[in-house]
Formats: sequence, structure tokens, C-alpha cells
Amino acid sequence: MLSFDTDGYRFNLRAVAVITTADHVLLHRLEGDEYWSLPGGRVEAGEDAATTVAREMREELALSVEVGPLLWIVENFFTGGGQPHHEVGLYFATEVPPDARILDLHARHIGDEQGSKLEFAWFNRRALADIDVRPVFLRDALAQSPLQFAHVVNRETSR
Repeated sequence: MLSFDTDGYRFNLRAVAVITTADHVLLHRLEGDEYWSLPGGRVEAGEDAATTVAREMREELALSVEVGPLLWIVENFFTGGGQPHHEVGLYFATEVPPDARILDLHARHIGDEQGSKLEFAWFNRRALADIDVRPVFLRDALAQSPLQFAHVVNRETSR
């Protein structure tokens, strides 16, 4: 995976699925975490970012998805686990099959992240202000209709 330490930072190249239906967006969190984020993962060497999104959805939810257009390029600076991070994220509009079980907006869905439990849930895109969503730019970006392409620099002071 494209993740390494340099100059006091941990660098990650991350590919992200933006899955929406009606006025809702699919978020997830690792068991024990207090914050929510969009699903995705680190790009493997030699792997394009859209393929990463499809792979991560297969691994985490046993779900085949159609990866669509790039929505956002995000330079994300944050501290996690006491370490400063510099992350570049490629966020893609992503579609799930119309009969997928994940489309139940009222259920909590369980996935797997290398043996750790992931919780997936749907949230109203325009009601994210009271939810700990990271990176924080997503609160405003996800409320747009339609979602619009942007380059985002996100700096979070603590995590």
C-alpha cells in the first residue's frame, strides 16, 4: 500500500467511495472509533484509485460496485495516533447494485477491515453538522446537490 513515513509525517494515498441514495450518504467507522468517514482504503502500488475503491468495497462488504467519476481531490493534514499525517485522497462517485442489502437506509450494516469490525450506516447528507465526520470538509461538500468537483485542502488541528 502507498503509505510511508517521511520528514516526520505518515503519507497515505487513499481512494474513497462516495455512495449516495436519495438524500443519504453511506458512512462507516471502525469499532471503537467515535467518528464517521466515507469508506475506502489505501491504494496499492501499481493499482489505480478506481480499482482500489472497487477492491475495498469487495473486501469490506462483499459488494460489487461501479466506480464513477472523480468528485474531489483532497489534501488532508491531520494527527492520528500521535503522528502527523499527510494524506492525498481521491474521492469517486460510486454506485451499488439496486438490489444490494446495503441500500436498507434504516439498518446498521457490518463489514470487516482485516479482522476488525466496521459499522456502516446511512446519514442524511444535509444533517451532518451534528455528527463527527472526518475529514470535516465533508459536512459541507456532501450537502451540495449535485455534488461538485473540487480540489480541497483540509487541515485538522487534532484527531
